[in-house]
Amino acid sequence: MISSFTAWLLVLWPRLQTRAYSFLISGLFAEFGPGCRVSPPFRFANLRQVRLGREVIINRDCWIHVVPKTGDDQSVKLDIGPYCGIGMGATISAAASIVVEDHVLLARNVYISDHRHTYEGISSPIMHQGVGEVAPVFIGRGTWLGQNVVVLPGVTIGEHCVVGANSVVRSSIPAFSVAVGAPARVVRHLNRETGEWEKLPQAPTDTPR
Repeated sequence: MISSFTAWLLVLWPRLQTRAYSFLISGLFAEFGPGCRVSPPFRFANLRQVRLGREVIINRDCWIHVVPKTGDDQSVKLDIGPYCGIGMGATISAAASIVVEDHVLLARNVYISDHRHTYEGISSPIMHQGVGEVAPVFIGRGTWLGQNVVVLPGVTIGEHCVVGANSVVRSSIPAFSVAVGAPARVVRHLNRETGEWEKLPQAPTDTPR
């Protein structure tokens, strides 16, 4: 039978581990705000070009990555604002600019990238062709991205949006909207005059023959 002390230690140990790991890794970031916590295991590259605002939480199994470039450019390419929560298994990969404003919540396994792999050359494997289609990504304050959401290059998501689970965001979403699907489309938005969230009419679908 597990003693009460052992049970208490099992509950406390992950928190202590996260605090210790956060302290050790904090110096690798361009900025590591007060109260930030990073839980191991954590995969990363080029954290010198990543800024975390205060009290950002990055849960276990995440991959935070800035694509290396030749030259001396060490500017911040990934900027995560204060009070954001990054869910387990999330991947954020920046080549030019990804900005995540304050109080953004990412559920598990969210993928955000401002670039894609090039594939046009057929004489070499895709894994050796580098990246292309680089375009900035911006996610507004207070937005929630559901589980397994994918955000592709060039997308702007406005403030206080909800993007439903398993959605693929290929084009920008205006502020105060709910979007779902692959590709994601807006299905509900806030009427600023009435203060009510309203459903949008669905696009007509082809009738099966």
